[in-house]
Amino acid sequence: MNNLEIEIQVRPEKIEPLLVFLKQEGKFLSENHQIDDYFVPPHRDFLKERPLREWLRLRDADGAYSINYKNWHYDSAGKSLHWADEFESPVQSIEVMKNIFTALNFKQVVTVRKKRQIWIYKDYEIAIDAVLGLKETIEIEYKGYETDKEKIIKEMIAFLKDTGCGTLEIGNDGYPFQLLFPAEASFEIIK
Repeated sequence: MNNLEIEIQVRPEKIEPLLVFLKQEGKFLSENHQIDDYFVPPHRDFLKERPLREWLRLRDADGAYSINYKNWHYDSAGKSLHWADEFESPVQSIEVMKNIFTALNFKQVVTVRKKRQIWIYKDYEIAIDAVLGLKETIEIEYKGYETDKEKIIKEMIAFLKDTGCGTLEIGNDGYPFQLLFPAEASFEIIK
């Protein structure tokens, strides 16, 4: 089982060329509404460290529930390397999980609400996200077997440039951080 996620989160100058491309060349998987509740445990406050490395999430995706933990990797300067150790599992009842977290003194810190369209193109899962309170964003996650992470990330960026998305703002922090600490959120600009 591969617990490594390689993903970039991008705010494009233009999203329409990508949608046109995906409608012609990609495979549409689904559209759903997701409510992601993020928690911190009582023994370790994920929000104290910069950059933030860990997230614990409960997701409701139109009645399909899951729990997810991610530990993101950064370079020595604190820039996101765009991959994480990820562990995820479906859960039967999100309310029971919330009750367990409450009993264990886990603190809910932010809720991310979004509408997500999911497409597949070759080895990419491409999500077009409309997140409440943020700009429209593209998330591309690599689903293939290549192991050179830096090469994969360069290829994902080239793919977006080749489809005509224009200037790209690549997020280094993720939606929960952007909502909690908008003044601290960082983006790498690629023209």
